Amino acid sequence: MDQLFDDIGVAFEGFKARNALEVAVIALVIYSLLRLIRGTTAMTVVRGMSILAVGLVVLSRVLDSVVLDWLVNNALAVFVLFVLIVFQPEFRRALERVGRAGGMRSWLGMRRESYADLVPVVAAVAGHLSARRYGGLIVIERETGLQDVVETGVPVDAVPTAALLEGIFVPNTPLHDGAVVLRPGRVIAASCMLPASSEVAVGDEHLGTRHRAAVGISEVTDAIAVVVSEETGAISLAINGRLIRRLDQRRLESLLAALLNGNSRAARRQAAAASV
Repeated sequence: MDQLFDDIGVAFEGFKARNALEVAVIALVIYSLLRLIRGTTAMTVVRGMSILAVGLVVLSRVLDSVVLDWLVNNALAVFVLFVLIVFQPEFRRALERVGRAGGMRSWLGMRRESYADLVPVVAAVAGHLSARRYGGLIVIERETGLQDVVETGVPVDAVPTAALLEGIFVPNTPLHDGAVVLRPGRVIAASCMLPASSEVAVGDEHLGTRHRAAVGISEVTDAIAVVVSEETGAISLAINGRLIRRLDQRRLESLLAALLNGNSRAARRQAAAASV
């Protein structure tokens, strides 16, 4: 621990205004790079690996470990190369986004919209689809970006309304198959392809394509998927690889409100009640 404080003291010894400017510029560059990959799965992995790297640095200083120091000093280049190679498509799309007309405004946009208006619309649509026995699959994006999924579908970019979403899922229409992806205040795309679940829980072997896709997207991202069965009209919700079934419109709305408002305790209560 003493070594850690000594390193901090040495780092700030002789710290001048020019050094503060250099730190600000470097921070701006790093922030800009992170903004470039926002909306992709690469962002989540980079965040996790950064936390791991910071933890290793702190641990190496606290323990004064020669081995950990060597790993920290030699792993940075490998880490950067690994990220660039594995997530090359995500970085390419991010750079393309900057080059598009008007892309700079969205790149620098900071406003975070609320899910409040989205919850009753999704619940009402699920209720109406259930009553008519129309199959439906609605995915709500949260922290993990779903741009990769969006690009598999048909762009919509419209205000979410019950009439619009119900119309998309009318059988035998061009956009009926696949999922609709929503963000706060917008319907982003329809007829999107989702990754199917790699594992099927005991008792869920009978699940159809929509349910497996809903569970699949919730396994690899933090998105919430609402699925309506075409055969039974049953409403289900997938989150964290788990399928919550036997929902009605009221329970679905309460559960969505709790999940999207970050009220984990209320969400657990609603999920337990729905599973009874």
